[in-house]
Amino acid sequence: MKSAPRRITGAVWAALAIVYVVWGSTYLGIRVVVETMPPFLSAGVRFVLAGVLLAALLAARKGLGVLRVTRAQLTSAAVVGLLLLLGGNGLVVLAETSVPSGLAALLVAIVPAWVVVLRTAFGERPGPGAYAGVLLGLAGLAVLTLPGLSGDVRIGGVLTVVVASVLWSAGSFSASRVPMPANPFTASAYEMVAGGLGCLLLGLLRGEHHGLDAAAISGRSWAAFAYLVVFGSLVAFTAYAWLLQSAPLSLVATYAYVNPVVAVALGALILGEAVTWPIALGGAVVVAGVCLIVSTERRN
Repeated sequence: MKSAPRRITGAVWAALAIVYVVWGSTYLGIRVVVETMPPFLSAGVRFVLAGVLLAALLAARKGLGVLRVTRAQLTSAAVVGLLLLLGGNGLVVLAETSVPSGLAALLVAIVPAWVVVLRTAFGERPGPGAYAGVLLGLAGLAVLTLPGLSGDVRIGGVLTVVVASVLWSAGSFSASRVPMPANPFTASAYEMVAGGLGCLLLGLLRGEHHGLDAAAISGRSWAAFAYLVVFGSLVAFTAYAWLLQSAPLSLVATYAYVNPVVAVALGALILGEAVTWPIALGGAVVVAGVCLIVSTERRN
């Protein structure tokens, strides 16, 4: 038996606009941060700080009761947070030490295709249009790997982003299927703290703290870090977490073909990143595939 479709309200469109624009700019912010900051430690501090700030804001407005959750809800939020932020975002941060921000965003755009694959694995049948979109998206993904295969970009960084997109898809897919906190903002706070702690632990295990000199961190990296904490994590991730529980996943997934356009434009304009033919062609094919998936899903 199918559940009733979720109503698409003005709040949903506002949250989508935030995710569209702000997340598109975070790829640029991440690239600037990792110029002088260690990837996992910077991501970990960013998420923990944003999660604690969000929890404090919630407690101040609605009382400490808003943060009370069951053990099952806390476990689910932690797992989703680790998938999204340690596996998904954390690996993207690592990859951007060697991969241009625009290319990273285009590689992440394949997320809706992985979601279709996961849905199929769990017994759903998205339809021939969605499967055609997956094949198209994977073809675009193959073209996007050419900069790595040709030596222009490290292939390890490209593959890291691909793994990150799979883990992000798994987190997005599972968020609506496990017992999450009833308040999506509470869920977001716990997800960010859990994901941030995971990033910090991995950063320490990788030895990122050895030789770390705060005085050597540039002013623009600090500015980008602050932007990512406030807008990339506190504002945009919270909007995304709310959308996962308040809007159809197929609609939420549309951010995946808007973010790359913003990211590629900002990377080219501000950082002077080259838009090569594999990036332009592969990106266009990926976006076309994602558009086909989303349009098919919204007709169903």
